[in-house]
Amino acid sequence: MSALKLTCLHCGQVNRAPADRLEAAKCATCGAKLVSDKVTEVDLATLQKAARNDDLPLVADFWAPWCGPCKMMAPQFAQAAGQAKGKARLVKLNTENDPAAGQAYGIRGIPTLVAFKSGKEVKRQSGAMQTAQIMAWLPH
Repeated sequence: MSALKLTCLHCGQVNRAPADRLEAAKCATCGAKLVSDKVTEVDLATLQKAARNDDLPLVADFWAPWCGPCKMMAPQFAQAAGQAKGKARLVKLNTENDPAAGQAYGIRGIPTLVAFKSGKEVKRQSGAMQTAQIMAWLPH
C-alpha cells in the first residue's frame, strides 16, 4: 500500500496518508481532515510548504476581496473543489492579506490559478473560469 505526503492546511504539519484511504486521512497533530471537498484559505508559508512537499496536486487561487472577477469565480472554484476531492486540493490565498505571496509567485493579475505537483509549479492561468474549465485545467 502506498502513502502520499500531504501538508495539513490548518497547522502545517506534513503527514503520510494511505493512498487508498485519502477520504478518511486526518492530521496526526491537529486532527483536521487532510483531503476535503471544500476550498481552504491558506497563508503564504502554508502554501509554500504544501507546494514543496505534497504528492497530491495542489491548486492555489490568488485572489482579493475587492476583485470582481475573483468574486464571480469563487463559487465556481468551490464547486470544482467538491468535484476534485481526492484528485487535487484547492486552496485560496488572499493577496491583500498576504502581499508577499503575489511577489513570491510573480502574480501579475487576479484571479490567477497556480497548480503545483511534486514540488514544482506545473500550470498557471489568469482570469475567471467556470467549474468545467477549472476541472479540465487541473493537472493529472
